[in-house]
Amino acid sequence: MTFDLTKILNGKRKLRSELAARPIAEKLAMLDALRERELAIRQSGPRATGSGALHEEHAPYRPGRKGGKTAKR
Repeated sequence: MTFDLTKILNGKRKLRSELAARPIAEKLAMLDALRERELAIRQSGPRATGSGALHEEHAPYRPGRKGGKTAKR
């Protein structure tokens, strides 16, 4: 993995141009595969609400002093 922004941006440009050059039928097949993957992920996840969105429990909040240190009790 690289953190060189120039390499990252060049790689993104290259991938985008390669995807743009593909035939329409191949792009549609890729969309179908992505849709199937999304449905599989959605079905395997927890059903916390009926909205289909994933929700996480909040971390317990412990108020502390300035600087992130908790007060001694």
